[in-house]
Amino acid sequence: MNCADTRLIHDATKPGEAPMDQDMIDLVACDESHLDGALRLSREAGWPHRREDWAMVLSLSQGFIALQGDTVVGTVMMTPFGTGFATINMVIVAATMRGRGLGRRLMDAALRACGKRECRLIATADGLPLYEKLGFRGTHEICQHQGILRADAALASIPTSGMEWAHAGDFTAIADIDRQALGIDRRPLLHLLAETGRMALLREGNRIVGYGALRQFGRGEVIGPVIADNPAQAQTILSFLMDTRPGAFLRVDTPLPGGLSPWLAARGLAEVGGGIAMRKGPERPAPTGPAQSFALASQALG
Repeated sequence: MNCADTRLIHDATKPGEAPMDQDMIDLVACDESHLDGALRLSREAGWPHRREDWAMVLSLSQGFIALQGDTVVGTVMMTPFGTGFATINMVIVAATMRGRGLGRRLMDAALRACGKRECRLIATADGLPLYEKLGFRGTHEICQHQGILRADAALASIPTSGMEWAHAGDFTAIADIDRQALGIDRRPLLHLLAETGRMALLREGNRIVGYGALRQFGRGEVIGPVIADNPAQAQTILSFLMDTRPGAFLRVDTPLPGGLSPWLAARGLAEVGGGIAMRKGPERPAPTGPAQSFALASQALG
């Protein structure tokens, strides 16, 4: 089970253990040739990612790979959104290499690549001490929900009027709503989500007030991002997308402040973990519009 895309990697040597010979480990830029090794590491860590999921993150990111000879023993990705914002994600160190400083070395490389951007990540609770040492501070919890929807008619009765599938001509409006909610320009990510999955939007009158995306991920499909003005709108968007996938294994990562966790659990998507959203560096101005995030594209990408 993947509770977060950043795992605890101690930066101190374990008692009684010799420090790792850093000369034996090379840090290189991640490219397509490293994805099989990265996939092996993520499977060993219990993550559900497919090779396609790794490739999607890499296409948006600057990554670093730790190599011991020809073997991938560590990974990290820095995903920039313009010049002011980035996420750090896909942080893994091979089990046999943990506790020897390699995680810290990978994080330092990613932070250098971030430059002066505000940097965010989602960490397990056990990872908090390390990331706090690096200057990150927690902001809120992320709840991971997954499972197969219940077939209870009462639970599926939320009206979905105003919902429709998005078309190419709607992209600018979707990108505007996304930027209003998060204060950052995620058009490269949104283009990729539109290409690899489907997007649906919610209209009230002639105005688009929210959207959601559905795509393959891991062992099933993920719904996210979901952007809307309020929880009722978010439930409408989620219900529309859920109703198109009866019997499918679905995942939704939702910010705890959004208040959707109990509703998702009632629909049959059990809470199976989550993470702590953290940030470091200069904060961007808070969004001023009513739109807000109710589900993430992924814990790697926000």
